[in-house]
Amino acid sequence: MLPVNQFVNFIEQNSLFTPAAKILAAVSGGIDSVLMVHLLKAAGYDFGIAHCNFQLRGDEALRDQTFCRNLATTLGVPFHTVNFDTEQYAADNKVSIQMAARDLRYQWFETINQQSGYEVVALAHHQNDTIETILLNLTRGTGIAGLHGILPKNGKLVRPLMFLSRLEIQTMVSAEGLTFVEDSSNASAKYARNKIRLEVVPKLKELNPSLEKTFESNLLHFRDLELLLEIRLDELRQTLLQIHDGIIYLRIAEVKKLKPKRLLLFKLLNEYGFNEATIDDLIASLDKHSGRIFESGTHTLLLDRDNIILKPKTTVLPAEVIINATDHEANFGVYKLNLLHDDSPLIIKNNPLAVSIDADKLVYPLKIRAWYEGDHFFLLG
Repeated sequence: MLPVNQFVNFIEQNSLFTPAAKILAAVSGGIDSVLMVHLLKAAGYDFGIAHCNFQLRGDEALRDQTFCRNLATTLGVPFHTVNFDTEQYAADNKVSIQMAARDLRYQWFETINQQSGYEVVALAHHQNDTIETILLNLTRGTGIAGLHGILPKNGKLVRPLMFLSRLEIQTMVSAEGLTFVEDSSNASAKYARNKIRLEVVPKLKELNPSLEKTFESNLLHFRDLELLLEIRLDELRQTLLQIHDGIIYLRIAEVKKLKPKRLLLFKLLNEYGFNEATIDDLIASLDKHSGRIFESGTHTLLLDRDNIILKPKTTVLPAEVIINATDHEANFGVYKLNLLHDDSPLIIKNNPLAVSIDADKLVYPLKIRAWYEGDHFFLLG
């Protein structure tokens, strides 16, 4: 029997949506989203099904699209679908395929919401998705926000299956005889999230068979800690940040009293583009480097005798600058790049303001541009 009462109680306890709400259910055709729409139907909610074909898996993607259309017909609910040229979008916007699919998906959901009057978008994430997200965030590096996992509600996005584990979903679908389709890429460990799901989580469950419940309990603590931090930051924005004519002043004497200083200062200044490494340098300079300047992409931070002075940059970086093989310097906004053509053996120098490159591997003209979301590189391979 489907856990309809648990489903409804979870929705009400987390204020995901009201009984009268019109819901757009994002359905891939996989086991999780299939269970979600059957629960929405059994509970009597007003919903429609939305399916995206990212055209990345050929015939399998068409199979999934047809399955979801038939599912909507069987359940007697509206069906919305779209085909995306995901690879072209990724190339045009210089983002990864995964980022392109995410952008296209959520932009389309918002369009459907506006056209058809849907109030929320229901996504079929469950407890194991949260575990994988947290482990992935920890592996890549994260602050406290990366520890709260996937929230049951984030704006118009709701996740009504967060009370269930993957095993519980599989058991219910099997017991009810529900049909679904399987994305073959889910079995490949070449993707980071799949690797965590297929190889890491099973090992952790050997240590703790109740891993999902343990994480669920920990998440409540992490979310409470994040709330406490936000309350403290709001207080500091009112008392520590003094704004005059668009320029922000922080009294150094008060900054020194902050505890924990590094965390609070980073959270206050990160919204202006300053990273943790810059905050470490700033803290180390508080007692001895008056006049030192730190820069982010949008702001300049001056360490004065009594104040940290934060102001927006007035110089806008150009879209790109071209470097030809015969050039010896290039200017990129306020930055000047000197190009030294040297035939000596390649030596990697320990200098943060210099880089050595094998000239034979350069293809001119070169371009300098600002960082785009999705850009990444690996130093020294």
